[in-house]
Amino acid sequence: MSDFNPFGAVAPLVDLSVFSNWILFEDEDVLVVNKPGWLVCHPSKDGPLSSLVGAVREYLKLDKLHLVARLDRETSGLVIFAKRPAVARKFQMAIQERRVRKVYLAILNGVLGERIVVNEGIAHRPNGLVKIKNHVSNDRTAKNAETIFEPLLSKGQFSLVRVTPITGRKHQIRVHAEWLGHSVVGDKIYGPDESLYIEFIEEGWTDRLEEALPLKRQALHCSEYHFDFPSGTISFVAPLVEDLALFGSEEFGKEFESFI
Repeated sequence: MSDFNPFGAVAPLVDLSVFSNWILFEDEDVLVVNKPGWLVCHPSKDGPLSSLVGAVREYLKLDKLHLVARLDRETSGLVIFAKRPAVARKFQMAIQERRVRKVYLAILNGVLGERIVVNEGIAHRPNGLVKIKNHVSNDRTAKNAETIFEPLLSKGQFSLVRVTPITGRKHQIRVHAEWLGHSVVGDKIYGPDESLYIEFIEEGWTDRLEEALPLKRQALHCSEYHFDFPSGTISFVAPLVEDLALFGSEEFGKEFESFI
């Protein structure tokens, strides 16, 4: 892995000479990108190259873009941009009508020994240090949420897991993983101590975070999209990005190579 460290108090700008390496597919309708796990999707106050949307605008020389679905900053993997409104509607309708299957790869803490289907409602947590945190809840504000966890590899203190969210709630995979007792490796909100998230926002990567977390960001990667259209299924697949590939290789050994 290179010495590039994007986990300071302020994230670096996208290097357009590197951006082309993130592109998985492009035609006249869509641009599909394998987003790294340090970059926000939506534009920020720090200029066009501080976000994925801004970088794509610069690359395509387009003022208007249509983001089919976003990812959290620290989640890597598939992000799809539609180049025209009609194309955006086609993909977004498939999502709304649940004619799409989305698959993630995650590295979880602990050994997950069997396939587990979590069907637990999720609501915003009303109190707590981190205001954006959600939790499993049965109160009237909770929305139904279902996630399938399928272990692929387990070794030592970690498990590589294939995760299929049936519903699409905010932070769903991370909330359900925490509820299972197998939080996502590197998760600053739903991991060992949510105060780590506050510290990271205020100071960037610190010695305390280094000691508490084995990875500088959450080990969650959007690896597959399958859209079922009347004309047929369109699929996109994203290989693991560099930091997760390196971490997995170190922790799981040669068995991990088939997942890279």
